[in-house]
Amino acid sequence: MRYRSLGSSGLLVSVVGLGCNNFGSRVDLNGTRAVVDAALDVGITFFDTADVYGNKGGSETQLGHVLRGRRDEVVLATKFGGDMAGIYGQDFRARTSRRYIRKAVEGSLSRLQTDYIDLLQLHRPDPFTPIDETLEALDELIKAGKIRYVGSCNLDAWQIADAEWTARASGTNRFISAQNHYSLLERGVEAELVPATLKYGIGVIPYYPLENGLLTGKYQRDEAPAAGTRLASRQDLLTDELFDRLEVLETFARERDRSLLDVAIGGLAAQPGVSSVIAGATTASQVRANATAGEWQPRSDDLEVLNKVAPTLRPPAL
Repeated sequence: MRYRSLGSSGLLVSVVGLGCNNFGSRVDLNGTRAVVDAALDVGITFFDTADVYGNKGGSETQLGHVLRGRRDEVVLATKFGGDMAGIYGQDFRARTSRRYIRKAVEGSLSRLQTDYIDLLQLHRPDPFTPIDETLEALDELIKAGKIRYVGSCNLDAWQIADAEWTARASGTNRFISAQNHYSLLERGVEAELVPATLKYGIGVIPYYPLENGLLTGKYQRDEAPAAGTRLASRQDLLTDELFDRLEVLETFARERDRSLLDVAIGGLAAQPGVSSVIAGATTASQVRANATAGEWQPRSDDLEVLNKVAPTLRPPAL
């Protein structure tokens, strides 16, 4: 496993991270333990969850249980700002306000059974709260030792720039990471967001890098998706145009004696600004496969070809 700094910060993360969105919903406590054990065995140290994952708190709760006695072995990232269905009282949708952030952090700390969070991320924009209030509240929690670093998710490039300017002007801690939808099938962030993160030294954390399994090879043209797969009930999304693009990537992989998964994770990890590629897993074997895929480091000529066969193009939303 390789490790990188998250942006220009001092936080070191594994190049392949573990997305924990399935814990507490599709994966029970024993399954979570098996996945976490496998991740640590292969050197994955960056675990990404959120308070809303696992039916409002289930993911954090299960992680808290299985990380007992080894909390310091991982970089634990979680998120606030999603709809917790009133767990913290009436929030009026102002879920990045000072009042709400303090409640959310205490809730996450309790469920995770820890006294600090390595990376706390704003999950999505809040139209009601000024960014300066959010950054000041997060800065207070950093100074209190409850969180180490802060990042964002699902912000546009202009919001990244606005938050950076606000942090510099006010002297508060700044966002060190940006987590956005990014894969070799969905490269829209490369137009504006990635250049902004490169400008400000912010690490990019792609989510949905495997596009609901499309980039693992589990879906085939003219074949019904297997029962239980994410797109089994969305066959309308499996278009000929989509398979045309997948088959080009599969050919690229075969010509280099690589799997489609290798290209999806290793190729994405080689893109400018990417610090860690987080992929969800429901089994230990999936974790090991993801880690192995991250070992591929394409040469410059490989990347040149890859960026031609999988150009920046926003496809229909999956």
